[in-house]
Amino acid sequence: MGECQMKMAIGLMSGTSMDGIDAALIRTDGGAVIEPIASTSLLYAPAFREQLRKALGDAAPVPKLAEDLTRQHIAVVEDLLDIARVRPAEVDIVGFHGHTTFHDPKNHITVQIGDADLLARELGVDVVHDFRSADVAAGGEGAPFAPLYHAVLAPPRRPMCFLNIGGVGNLTWIGPGANPDRDDVFDDLLAFDTGPGNALIDDWVQRHTGAAFDEGGHLASRGKVDESVLEALMTSSYFDQLPPKSLDRTSFSLPHDSKLSLEDGAATLAMFTVSSIVHATRFLPVPPVRWLVTGGGRKNQFLLRELASALGVPVQPTEAAGIDGDVLEAQAFAYLAVRSLAGRPLSGPTTTGVPAPQTGGRLSAAGARNVSA
Repeated sequence: MGECQMKMAIGLMSGTSMDGIDAALIRTDGGAVIEPIASTSLLYAPAFREQLRKALGDAAPVPKLAEDLTRQHIAVVEDLLDIARVRPAEVDIVGFHGHTTFHDPKNHITVQIGDADLLARELGVDVVHDFRSADVAAGGEGAPFAPLYHAVLAPPRRPMCFLNIGGVGNLTWIGPGANPDRDDVFDDLLAFDTGPGNALIDDWVQRHTGAAFDEGGHLASRGKVDESVLEALMTSSYFDQLPPKSLDRTSFSLPHDSKLSLEDGAATLAMFTVSSIVHATRFLPVPPVRWLVTGGGRKNQFLLRELASALGVPVQPTEAAGIDGDVLEAQAFAYLAVRSLAGRPLSGPTTTGVPAPQTGGRLSAAGARNVSA
């Protein structure tokens, strides 16, 4: 395994919830050492969010959208550097995830739009991008990609789970021996997509109210779960597939049952997320003693309350362990960019199903031409 010196890295994440861009500045050796420095976010305008939504499920290039997306990333990085009072020349690398518009690992395809060269040229900093393609090409699921970073952050009392409730839900089970500095780190990790996260709830609320999401889970808390609709949703064969496994944001569809009120629909879809997570626990090697929840879903009190009730152990936002859940994934891609530079694995058999620990990411040097659209 390659060694890496401490580097200053920026990570950028535009997630499946399509709410905006998270940016984080850290120092890390790409192993077990991580020092958060600063973070910020940029919210997408509703019109741009709708453009992203229309691009979902399409593997075709979308150059204009990729450029617009990248320019918003440039703006958030410039803001981050101002906040941290750091000059671009002090930054060693930027980890640029881009935005996933299509994910079909069975056919070895995953598409994250974004112009890495434009980002590198405008910032004057080298950029690592296209993190998932090497994994998918080698037979992996290409997701989830934060488990190694979760292992860095995991509290010592284990086994425990990180649960990311973004547009899609995914978990990382972390056993006692999971150390990213070790070649055998994947022996004590298991990660996979559990099912829907916030995506269906967000789409339901937007369809009925125009709001972007169910703030705090208040709508769901006032609703009644339609058990017949929930039962139908849980019949998907995905839930019984052995992990590792992954999903696209569009893998599940909204129910079009006119009998569901706004509140009942929100409650039913929230319980769909909860039920899929509970169902996923049957695949864990040992039941976790604690769950730490990241992503926007950690702010949905209905989800957290129902999960704690069903799982019977503490289910808390990552902040309960001193971890900022708003920027965790952005930090993860800064961390992965440093690992990529050192030629260290980004994924493994127990996180994406790739046959062997897999390196990844492509380098776009400042001034070079390398576009992914």
